[in-house]
Amino acid sequence: MVIVGNITVGGSGKTPAVLALANALINRGLSVAIVSRGHGGDTQAATRVDPNATAQQVGDEALLLAQESGAPVYVGRKRADAAKLAAEEGAQIILSDDGLQHYALSRDVEIVVMDASAGFGNGHRLPVGPLREPLPRLGAIDFLLQRNGTDGHSAMPVKPEYFRQLLSGEERALDNPGFGPNIHGVAGIARPERFFESLRAMGFKVEEHAFPDHHTFEDADFETLSDKPVVMTAKDAVKCRGFGLEDAWVLSVQAELPEGMVDRLLRLCGLTTAVAPNAESSAEELR
Repeated sequence: MVIVGNITVGGSGKTPAVLALANALINRGLSVAIVSRGHGGDTQAATRVDPNATAQQVGDEALLLAQESGAPVYVGRKRADAAKLAAEEGAQIILSDDGLQHYALSRDVEIVVMDASAGFGNGHRLPVGPLREPLPRLGAIDFLLQRNGTDGHSAMPVKPEYFRQLLSGEERALDNPGFGPNIHGVAGIARPERFFESLRAMGFKVEEHAFPDHHTFEDADFETLSDKPVVMTAKDAVKCRGFGLEDAWVLSVQAELPEGMVDRLLRLCGLTTAVAPNAESSAEELR
């Protein structure tokens, strides 16, 4: 069991890290599964996620993982039950999306993901600061991944890949999306400002529409946004496909893991790979 979590509140990049790890491990010939609590979904008992389910049923992050990874995803209010089901169905290695503080969940490897730009705030625990656990907890983990950090041993760049049309799935290059520069930016994530900043860094003029993390979108949220293209995150997109938004686009991003991390992780798990790593394989090839 590999736990991918954080010791701070708010978004840090766990989901891109899980996607990158899952696809890298699949590329090694391993049978990989992902478990999640299914936050925001109605599912209680451990179950395998149908990629055609709704976010209301299984949660937005779990649905995103099921649609964009090459691994089966299991959800359940008790992650341990979801992990047990994954193991029973043949998983050699299980990745837990979040769950670092869920100590009922056994673990072989712990990975902490942090946002390098936000750091650890004032260094205090909730409610005074942003920490879920005290900083010395980092001394017990196996890997630290810093989203967009600069340390070569822990840096995890998360880079935009392309734009995808929400309804048709058409992909367009970042430097020639066929729209802009004036856009509506929609984000219902923990740190929407980071998404808006990334769009501005690409040259767009963004009218911001920030919603709470895991926001349940409605048609009314888009009623006044028809005057220019809408660009949203992948996590929000899984909740918005039923609204008929013909000029809505998803910014697809991909995390890059530190060199050698996958090999070290496998050694800690006592696993060997079935095939040699292929650096040219992409997430698209693995789906």
